[in-house]
Amino acid sequence: MRQDESRTQIYIDSLKIGCDPYFEQLRQRAEDTKVPVIRRSAESFIRTILSIKQPDNILEIGCATGFSALVMADCTKQTTHITTIEKYDKRIAEAKENFKASPHGHRITLMEGDASDILKELVGQGEKYDFVFMDAAKAQYIVFLPYVMELLLPEGILLSDNVLWEGGITESKYALTRRDRTIHKRMRDYLKTISNMKELTTTVLDIGDGMALSKKDP
Repeated sequence: MRQDESRTQIYIDSLKIGCDPYFEQLRQRAEDTKVPVIRRSAESFIRTILSIKQPDNILEIGCATGFSALVMADCTKQTTHITTIEKYDKRIAEAKENFKASPHGHRITLMEGDASDILKELVGQGEKYDFVFMDAAKAQYIVFLPYVMELLLPEGILLSDNVLWEGGITESKYALTRRDRTIHKRMRDYLKTISNMKELTTTVLDIGDGMALSKKDP
């Protein structure tokens, strides 16, 4: 991140005064234990887009400790239900505790296991969602996409986080390690795919670590 961009982001974050102490505490706990959560600018954007969309059913791919699921529950109507997926046992245990302690926890269903298996299961069950938040392993976004398209309702929103990969998405693959080249290629494939699919209208935003906002056309 360039120095001017850093100053700009600090200023934008400073505009959000009176932040909820509960969410600030959750964020600090996650940062202290090195668990990644959505950045403040991404949180603000999610709250804004959900206040406009007001979805009935949300699917989150990548729960971690439940921070973003709780944010989404906090800014949607009381009838909105959130299904979130996580496979790491330690994070699952913490997410369950966070959901239990929240007044919104009863509106969140945590599904444990590999996202590909669970997404396939949800497709088989005929589940449908009007908002999907993709926040899992970046190399898997392109793998999850066919399932997401089956699950997403017409006029539904797909919001994908971390798509600019700390700016690494613009680097030459030859400047990257072998492992990172896989992530680089798959994320580039993902962004190219969702930007050119006739079923989607997509824009890529320089918010947080990059977010892609896609609407499924009727």
